[in-house]
Amino acid sequence: MTDDPNKISRREFTALSLAAGVTVATASAAAAADMIDTDVEVKTPNGTCDAALIHPKGKGPWPGVILFVDIFGLRPTMRDMAKRLAANGYTVLVPNPYYRTTKAPGLPMNLDFKSADDRAKIGKVRGPLTDEAVMSDAAAYVAFLDAQTMVNKKAKMGVFGYCMGGPMTMQAAAANPSRVGAGASFHGGGLVTDKPDSPHLKVPQMKAQFYFAIARNDDQRQPDAKTQLAAAFKAANLPEKQEVYDGCMHGWCVKDMPNGDDGKPLYNEAGAEKAWGELVALYKRAVV
Repeated sequence: MTDDPNKISRREFTALSLAAGVTVATASAAAAADMIDTDVEVKTPNGTCDAALIHPKGKGPWPGVILFVDIFGLRPTMRDMAKRLAANGYTVLVPNPYYRTTKAPGLPMNLDFKSADDRAKIGKVRGPLTDEAVMSDAAAYVAFLDAQTMVNKKAKMGVFGYCMGGPMTMQAAAANPSRVGAGASFHGGGLVTDKPDSPHLKVPQMKAQFYFAIARNDDQRQPDAKTQLAAAFKAANLPEKQEVYDGCMHGWCVKDMPNGDDGKPLYNEAGAEKAWGELVALYKRAVV
């Protein structure tokens, strides 16, 4: 055990996660459907971000959470995931990351990543999302949540993200170390790069526990990313857990993800439910 009751060792972190994967109770679909879902606007240094704010009925307050969406943007599926989490007792903000260029969702679900035209569409909306911009946005999202009466400002915040939202969770934790207590990345891309602003190089700026759910094909493309992530968190004395999900390809956690190149669905219900249980377990112990 650690001397500080608010901290746990990496060994304790892993042990708690294993137990939680079996025992944690996640919100039912009925409970998630009963959440309050409101369209809101968040003022940032670069403009006005359209977003969804989702929380249980009542006055709360509940801990704040930010959901960083995947490449297809803020759409009903992401709102549904936010509702499911909110039903566990959280106020969840889901920003449109592309607000500098377009309103949500920003990109169509039928994108062809092999098409030059579609890749240009992606580049147009993602281009403004520099490291500086993402961190600036994250600070604005935290400030917005802290200004809401239904947010418990005494509790730590959580962040979680999918695909391109994975590294954004790390950028958010680094930009707001006093507020973000836990983060989770699901099939996140670009967590470890050779650039000076690589997310894994921001770990020393964080004070958050992290969980990384890694797709099998992502791990095959960059197997050394796990080692570099682990080393960064160990050096910062921060708990982290990584899992490579066998049989699960990039995008497996999101229900409306298009089929893969082989024509088979990317969404994997069993893998997605396991990952969701890890998220809820992490928040139950760290977003308090």
